[in-house]
Amino acid sequence: MGVRPPSNGNDDEPDSIEFGIAAVDARLKRADLSFPASNDDVAAHLGTEQIPYNVHGNTVALGEILAEIGQDRFESRQELLNALHPAFEDYRKRHSNGVVQQVRSFLPF
Repeated sequence: MGVRPPSNGNDDEPDSIEFGIAAVDARLKRADLSFPASNDDVAAHLGTEQIPYNVHGNTVALGEILAEIGQDRFESRQELLNALHPAFEDYRKRHSNGVVQQVRSFLPF
């Protein structure tokens, strides 16, 4: 998941804000983690990483999301990301502050 931030004419800003599994994927590419990997392996490498779960930059430790999924082993990075996606969506919905926050989550500002 990623959303383009509003532009103020400054070219030094990133092209998009990564959150959810897109943010996890970026960290996985930098981590020294090979697959297949267990849930414990992923938690040991990235469990304390704070991952943005919405466009507003609110974060959650990846270990907390890993604890919510019912899978203990991942054959590939893609399998891990597929397992994490619904958990991030559920977390985002549970931690929104009502209808206004849910509408704001779809806006890039």
